[in-house]
Amino acid sequence: MTFEELQKTTGITFKDPELLKLAFIHRSHLNEAKHIHTSNERLEFLGDSVLSLLTSHFLYRTYPEYPEGTLTNIRSSLVKTTSLSDISKSLGLGDLLFLSHGEESSGGRTNQSLLADVFEAFLGAIYLDRGIETAEQFLAKYLFPNTAGIIATKSYIDYKSLLQELIQQDSRVSPTYHVVKSEGPDHARMFWVEAIAEGRVLGSGSGKSKQEAEQGAALAALEKLGKI
Repeated sequence: MTFEELQKTTGITFKDPELLKLAFIHRSHLNEAKHIHTSNERLEFLGDSVLSLLTSHFLYRTYPEYPEGTLTNIRSSLVKTTSLSDISKSLGLGDLLFLSHGEESSGGRTNQSLLADVFEAFLGAIYLDRGIETAEQFLAKYLFPNTAGIIATKSYIDYKSLLQELIQQDSRVSPTYHVVKSEGPDHARMFWVEAIAEGRVLGSGSGKSKQEAEQGAALAALEKLGKI
């Protein structure tokens, strides 16, 4: 993947090529490239805000039947790290990252957190270079279509909160989550978690992060208890 190929794939031609390049400069690269003094962190900060605004606007406009709380949960699922990193992978954004040798050797190009960060930095650069309409078109092409699947599978529901409310109806004890095991390299780790209350295993789940595995365990517990 090259910057030219990325622009061709997305259909977004940058007026300022240096701004595009800046979106891919990870802070670790500054330690080895003494002539470069700025990383993509400021663009990431801006892109995060643009992402929140445009996603909120899309959901508000598209789903008038949903209350604020539901829209918030859907937005959280839509823009979570795994979602953004998957889009980055599909676009080959990791290939364009400027990393230190250490970050490179530790799997930085496939690290979910780094990929999500560069997605936001790239979005911030699109906003600055081409404006908010182009940024919205980019999200409409690569992010917003995921919404239908999130709603169809109800993956936006906070199962941990639902389980806690259910358990606390009968006792003051809150469920806890225990990591049974984890496998794989840091950039592609899998976690297995059990949801436990009063010494009983209520359900088990797995995922690419502890949070995802905990949600899976809570869902399994709710299904086992016949509450979902």
